[in-house]
Amino acid sequence: MDEETALIGDGSTAHALPTIAGKNADLVSISHETMADVINGNYDEQIDEYTVIDCRYPYEFNGGHIKGALNLYTEQAISEFLRTQCAVETDCRRVLIFHCEFSSERGPKLLRYLRSADRKENSHRYPYLSFPEIYILEKGYKVFYENQQSLCEPCAYTPMLHKDHSADLRHFRTRSKSWTAGERKSKLRRSLMSPY
Repeated sequence: MDEETALIGDGSTAHALPTIAGKNADLVSISHETMADVINGNYDEQIDEYTVIDCRYPYEFNGGHIKGALNLYTEQAISEFLRTQCAVETDCRRVLIFHCEFSSERGPKLLRYLRSADRKENSHRYPYLSFPEIYILEKGYKVFYENQQSLCEPCAYTPMLHKDHSADLRHFRTRSKSWTAGERKSKLRRSLMSPY
């Protein structure tokens, strides 16, 4: 990791957590061991609070997730989270850790969405960010569950492609895509109606 990427998103300080080279070169990755250490309080001196954001669909989340995780799987849910959290100004060091089943698609996509929305929300005071320190859990819930079952509730793992949830998968994929498409149409409509 070069010196620039060793700093958190606003460039103010180094990352509190040890990072690893991950599948997504533009994101800052942590291992399942580091995630377990965060949950077990081994980084309480370095960070004030952390939030685990599980980007899997609800049937996956309900079938087993990291203790204390929030299930936010749409851009709308991420926007609402950002809006409510930005309303609370704080000097404490807050860390977000995103993941999905493998941390290869949904988690990285929603992490990037939050960073972009945060940057836009705070554009008037660049480089300030409400959440400058964001990580992706490398290899996602699957590998975390295989190695840290005592930190999962319930202690289980439901894959996205589980045969008993094919109707759920269709429903949530459609729901995720329809919100994004609806939001884009709404933005286009507003921009076409704008006098500027």
